[in-house]
Amino acid sequence: MPEPIADVLVPLPLDNAFSYRVPAGMSVAPGDVVCAPFGQRVVPGVVWELREGPGGDNLKSLEAPYPAPPLPERLRAFVDWVARWTLAPRGAVLAMALKLPDADKPEAPRVGVRVTGTAPRRITPARARILAAAADGFALSKRELALKAGASVGVVDGLVDEGVLEAVALADLPPPLPDPDYGPIPLSPEQRAAADDVAASVRRMAQRRAARTPPPVGEAGEVTLVEGVTGSGKTEIYFEAIAQALREGRQSLVLMPEIALTGQVLTRFAERFGVEPGAWHSGVTGRKRERLHARIASGEAKVVIGARSALFLPYADLGLIVVDEEHDSGFKQEDGVAYHARDMAVVRGRLESAAVVVGSATPSIESRVNAARGRYAHVRLPERFGGRALPTIAPIDMRKAGPAQGRFIAPRLARAVEEAVAKGEQALLFLNRRGFAPLTLCRACGHRYECPSCTAWLVEHRFRRALVCHHCGHVERRPDVCPSCGSLESIVACGPGIERIAEEAAALFPGRRIVTLSSDFPGGAERLRRELVAIAEGEADIVVGTQLVAKGHNFPLLSVVGVVDADLGLASGDPRAAERTFQLLQQVTGRAGRGATAGRAFLQTYDPDHPVLRALLSGDAETFYAQEIAMREAARLPPFGRLAAILVTGTDKEATHAHARALARAAHETGALDDELSVIGPAEAPIAMIRGRHRVRLLVRASRGRDLQGFLRAWMARAPKPRGSVRVAVDVEPYSFL
Repeated sequence: MPEPIADVLVPLPLDNAFSYRVPAGMSVAPGDVVCAPFGQRVVPGVVWELREGPGGDNLKSLEAPYPAPPLPERLRAFVDWVARWTLAPRGAVLAMALKLPDADKPEAPRVGVRVTGTAPRRITPARARILAAAADGFALSKRELALKAGASVGVVDGLVDEGVLEAVALADLPPPLPDPDYGPIPLSPEQRAAADDVAASVRRMAQRRAARTPPPVGEAGEVTLVEGVTGSGKTEIYFEAIAQALREGRQSLVLMPEIALTGQVLTRFAERFGVEPGAWHSGVTGRKRERLHARIASGEAKVVIGARSALFLPYADLGLIVVDEEHDSGFKQEDGVAYHARDMAVVRGRLESAAVVVGSATPSIESRVNAARGRYAHVRLPERFGGRALPTIAPIDMRKAGPAQGRFIAPRLARAVEEAVAKGEQALLFLNRRGFAPLTLCRACGHRYECPSCTAWLVEHRFRRALVCHHCGHVERRPDVCPSCGSLESIVACGPGIERIAEEAAALFPGRRIVTLSSDFPGGAERLRRELVAIAEGEADIVVGTQLVAKGHNFPLLSVVGVVDADLGLASGDPRAAERTFQLLQQVTGRAGRGATAGRAFLQTYDPDHPVLRALLSGDAETFYAQEIAMREAARLPPFGRLAAILVTGTDKEATHAHARALARAAHETGALDDELSVIGPAEAPIAMIRGRHRVRLLVRASRGRDLQGFLRAWMARAPKPRGSVRVAVDVEPYSFL
């Protein structure tokens, strides 16, 4: 006699769902999270399908429901789609979407502050605003009080230390809903036209959702590329789209490439909508994360700002997805399931009948081509808001006007920095290289310090007094004696990192307040947020930073940007090297002159005639894009062709290379290879070993019309299975070739 059978997908790297008998009295539906026996343990899983069938004695029964929100049908369809596209097991994709409560983690109490009646030892304008905002006696969190007063959290901490404010426990009340009409921002005519376009897109998709008519398979849905120069006010366009989604009663998701970016956006969001949105990233943990997850699933959380993982949350009615800084490589996940959040956002938008907005001052070639082909709408903001001028950009030819030997800041750049700081303005020294020096060696014998587990030099981090591998995290003390020849005082650091630039800046500009920003400094995202706020409030004279400072920050007093090494990255074999360098340098120079002061930027280079630098210096981005797109098309590189990277790794070098050769033979045995589909390799990866695992690469090139995923599946099915420590990873449309 037929009985109910549940096909359950478990969050493990397995592609197939497993069949279970539904016990009498237990009610389940597709999407429900259940406890399922799996081997010798019980694991959570999601009911993917319910059917009637013969149970049989070999079927195990489900144990019980699991206390977690169900996965909506559209999210399950998204999991299936991502798995098909990336060739990842469905269970591995499900693991990114299934956020389970952790009952073992104690909940940290929420703490707020209120006035005690004690007078402060000194009063400043910021302190006065804090006391006025807290005068009603109600307790607020430090962030809420700082936001209300227009001051930094550091000012609140200072008043707590003096006993002017006291810490008290806060009741956990649901936050109020964002108000689309709370704090409208005046827009320029160009901004208003762009905002109207994206708001209309949100309305159309809401109507389509109400009519239950998603875009046909193969169509991108409603995607708008917002291309605006740095400081043009793209964030205000996003806010108008969010306001429209709120009026439609739907949810919005804003994806950011860096956690450090979210702090400034949260503050600006609260000024526009009256409350902060939900923030979803690795820094949000424990019960706070669980509460937000439940509010997203129920539809109570109307707006979420987060990292790429937020794309896999169970939204009840997602009406808008914004991908800010869409060109940023931080949206590409390479470990585990390899996917690009921008591209997957377009897919989820289509499945949810949600409008998608991708924005950047320097769009990716892929988005530019999609706009040119009519797949994306394209709105432009060619001028900065308020009529502010873009910064002037000048080269410093290091062959003719470089610094003295052993120095890295040219005299012309040093003068510009000193002039800016003397006028009460700020300067930024940019170098996209962490640490003090990328290479440490012995002058006596030439010994170079290498990572024992990777084919990479150890990077000196002088602040930590250590040599560090940036690939595996290996750390060792910087020695005083060469381990190879025993020489004393012969160890030298070669080349600059930002710590070395900060040391040189301290010598050049004594007495100036210098802040060094890097993602690997202790203190994590919260420390970065505090320092970014302090810089924006003028509490630093000179900022020394990596690419972290190039992404969307607004420093009103910053008038001078100096790029210490504009050539870094141009010599890479990466087919996107020119595009990435152009985007990075355009973004970082765009930090200058966003306030009332005109901006200047300087590019220190040994090759001022390089096409990327010529495009930056001339301000002619259109010529650069036209040349780069033509080159990609001629070479049949993405987006005019398709790529897939196959990475074979293993602890045994010979076994790893042997399996890679067997894969190559299997590819030829499929009979599918021709002029439009080819396999290159195997070849040892540029970084031949990471974490003790040898690495060999193969690359698949295909025309746009070929079924790349179909070939990859047929190839992997024919290929021998990895044995021992050997592992094979597939990356469709790779961004890294190391």
